[in-house]
Amino acid sequence: MSGPRPAVTRPAPGGRAGGGPFGSGAPAEKPRAFLPSARRLARRLRPERLWVALVLTLAVASVALLVIGPKVLGRATDIVFEGALTRDLPEGLTKAEAIAALQERGQGTAADLLRPLDFRTGDGIDTGALARVLLLVLAIHVTASLLSLAQGYVLNGVTQRTVFRLRADVEAKIHRLPLRYVDARSRGELLSRVTNDIDNISQSLQQTVNQAVTSVLTVVGIVAIMFVISPLLALVALVAVPLSLLAVRLIARRSQPMFREQWKRTGSLNGQIEEAFSGHALVTVFGRQQETEARFTEENEKLFRAGFGAQFVSGILMPVTMFLGNLVYVGIAVVGGLLMLSGSLSLGDLQAFIQYSRQYTQPLSQLGSIASVAQSGVASAERVFDLLDAEEESAEPADPPSSAPTRGRLEFEAVTFGYEPGKPLIGDLSLVVEPGQTVAIVGPTGAGKTTLVNLIERFYELDGGRITLDGTDIASMSRAALRSRMGMVLQDTWLFSGTIRDNIAYGRPDAPEAEIQDAARAALVDHFVHTLPDGYDTAIGDDGGALSVGQKQLITIARAFLARPAVLILDEATSSVDTRTELLVQRAMSALREGRTSFVIAHRLSTIRDADLILVMEAGAIVEQGSHEELLARGGAYARLHAAQFAGPTVDPTGEDLQPATGR
Repeated sequence: MSGPRPAVTRPAPGGRAGGGPFGSGAPAEKPRAFLPSARRLARRLRPERLWVALVLTLAVASVALLVIGPKVLGRATDIVFEGALTRDLPEGLTKAEAIAALQERGQGTAADLLRPLDFRTGDGIDTGALARVLLLVLAIHVTASLLSLAQGYVLNGVTQRTVFRLRADVEAKIHRLPLRYVDARSRGELLSRVTNDIDNISQSLQQTVNQAVTSVLTVVGIVAIMFVISPLLALVALVAVPLSLLAVRLIARRSQPMFREQWKRTGSLNGQIEEAFSGHALVTVFGRQQETEARFTEENEKLFRAGFGAQFVSGILMPVTMFLGNLVYVGIAVVGGLLMLSGSLSLGDLQAFIQYSRQYTQPLSQLGSIASVAQSGVASAERVFDLLDAEEESAEPADPPSSAPTRGRLEFEAVTFGYEPGKPLIGDLSLVVEPGQTVAIVGPTGAGKTTLVNLIERFYELDGGRITLDGTDIASMSRAALRSRMGMVLQDTWLFSGTIRDNIAYGRPDAPEAEIQDAARAALVDHFVHTLPDGYDTAIGDDGGALSVGQKQLITIARAFLARPAVLILDEATSSVDTRTELLVQRAMSALREGRTSFVIAHRLSTIRDADLILVMEAGAIVEQGSHEELLARGGAYARLHAAQFAGPTVDPTGEDLQPATGR
């Protein structure tokens, strides 16, 4: 094909077109459950299951070392403590003898504090044992940090590859979507799903998977070792779990719809911005800057309220879980002090347990924070899944006919089509176009001219009847095979970022340089290209840069020349060029159309006088057909259109006299 698909602006059912600088086109979304979408997002990690297993292994090892650390450090505290309490006792006493000696001295509390310890009296603090314990603690923390670093590195690869595949799936999905779906939504809304929402999913996965795995393992490990140290204190600490889970559930239930609304509003605002920027010249010409700014302010305010509500409600989770953790911390300190004084718990174990209580509440608080990030990510995932679940174009035929040289004979057999069910635009249309014929299609706006050629390209599927190309039903052909036989030049110029050469070669990427320049000369591009400093290597953006509208249109025509299709579709292709250039382009197109079936949509009847067949369409039906002379002689709809253009404002296409009643 010579260009991208045309942007037809008729809305599909349930949607609206997104064209124009004053329409947002954001579709309404129904709230869905959090867990199904979260599970579906998690299933996206399946191709990385071996790497995920490695992440879990590294996380288990890292967390295990971090959990052991306070217990080992507690032993260092016990070494210092027992050395300080027994330094005045004779050397070589056993534990029982030392406790008895302290009791004889009236130091019963000190004796009780030593009961949980395993020691022998000596010269005070055993500095050698203390040094070994401290070095072990250092080694534990260094190793845990290295394992955590490796875990983060592997997990980053897992996340990025998962998002990479998601982006690829979305890109592939876009090319399988029918034009009906794209027409019903604004470009800004679709771009927001493809960019903002996927970026948010990436960030959410990176944060939630890493912190969730580490937090859950930390909680499990700490709970296990707390039960080893003191089952009673462990039960006190576990009071925070159901309270925290209840808080997370209550707050998450409120914040999930708010996050969904936030990302919906983000898409709506992006759509409004994109359309305002695209139509900036139109906004300026009509002096609608204030209205555009007011609409932006309104959309921005809605996004602010949605975002503020989502972040505020979800932000309550961290303070609530921290408050519950502090309550538990106080309880542990009180009960633990009593146990230590009773001789049931050593000072080192109490110190370790207090550390565990802080480490234990921290991952609980993190889980609350993770819940907020996860809700935002899942809200974005739902929007992306909406796109991935959208109805696609009908499946390609399983056994398409073999490719053969195309003569270009097209036949419409009782074709019916409508953009909305029950509202046909084209009804029972039959038409035969012989190879090499040039068929011009004229008629008032909304008559179905562009729709007719879109059906030839299978941008839309028929509601009834069929269209054949050289006797083969186009529905039985693959879309790629069908469209490779066709070229299209649109009224709107569609260029891509790259050089002028790249844009011409888009019609046939493997074309040699000589044919590219031949096509440029045929379309009158070569003349103005040589006036540019870099010639064919001049870089242009999608807006055409400094090129005029007419020059951009000539490049798209050159693209069609290079493609040399069997069926050529020209949709007001010369409407943007001046009269002199139009005459030259018409001659060039006559050469291009020779031997090819051509469809020309035109409003200026002067450009289609030499067409082999002129179709006059009204309300989706062909009301007249024939040559220019035949239709003028008939004095019908075509004659009225011709009179409206060439006889001044005396007659409109309906035949009504438009001259003022006064003065006549």
